[in-house]
Amino acid sequence: MSGHHISSAKFLWGIGFALFVLTFITVAVTWMHIPAPWNVVVAIGLAAIKATIVAAFFMNLYWDSKYNLMLLVMSFVFFFLMIGITLLDTLFRNDPVPAF
Repeated sequence: MSGHHISSAKFLWGIGFALFVLTFITVAVTWMHIPAPWNVVVAIGLAAIKATIVAAFFMNLYWDSKYNLMLLVMSFVFFFLMIGITLLDTLFRNDPVPAF
């Protein structure tokens, strides 16, 4: 461990406000008419930014040892690798009953 870090209430309220603003932007994006593939890209991008903020500051990965950050990143890499391998199998299958 790299020692203890105590965040101030002002800092945590600022992070909470930033998450609230990003959530408001996410809801506002749903009312805009963004073309079909890009609305998902924007929504996932905003969700990734919010998840990064939560992991970095609320889970204290920003101040913790880099080993724990490496474990988090490698778990995401493993997850996306497993999803990718599964999609390689399922995207190129023929339908068993074409009439359905």
